[in-house]
Amino acid sequence: MPPPPVTAADRGREVRQRLLRAGAELIAERGWSGVSTRTVAERAEVGPGLVHYHFASLGALLTQAALGTIEALTQEMTALLATAATPQEALEGLLGALDAYPGTDPTSLLFTETYLAATRDEELMRGLAAIISTAREELAGRLRDHGVSRPQETAAVLLAALDGLMLHRAAVPETASGSVSAVLRRLLTDPDTDAPTTPRRENP
Repeated sequence: MPPPPVTAADRGREVRQRLLRAGAELIAERGWSGVSTRTVAERAEVGPGLVHYHFASLGALLTQAALGTIEALTQEMTALLATAATPQEALEGLLGALDAYPGTDPTSLLFTETYLAATRDEELMRGLAAIISTAREELAGRLRDHGVSRPQETAAVLLAALDGLMLHRAAVPETASGSVSAVLRRLLTDPDTDAPTTPRRENP
């Protein structure tokens, strides 16, 4: 049976994805302000007019490309929470995953450039805030399930620490998971007993 014919809508979606990939690559390579409509079109191997056909502006394309990459990374990290038996195991998984990004790789550079650009772009900042809020809620929910004290505040500090580690990697490459895991594990202990928390047990 022959494959279904490629439609105009299929071609449009494929071009849009190529433009988003090109935008994300160029943000990492040149910085937010170094990307132009022409360079995105050339990287995606399409005509410049298609940039504005698929997106309201170059800025809209770059915003979607950057936020899509960051959201995918955040979902990759938070997916580890679902399989962790303890909050400590979840933390080790998050830190281990973070070690795949040394600070000079394209994802880390896009991450840094996007945070910088967001200080001057309200729409971009709102998009980042929404991603961060969703990740905080997911992490806080898992911490709450495991009986961690003040799960909302703990989730906020843990995510800020992970963000900070990623931002610092380029300048301080030796900041790997093994050097900070013991410190971050203290956030997951009961402040009254200084002992690791255990999962909550439901009443029989």
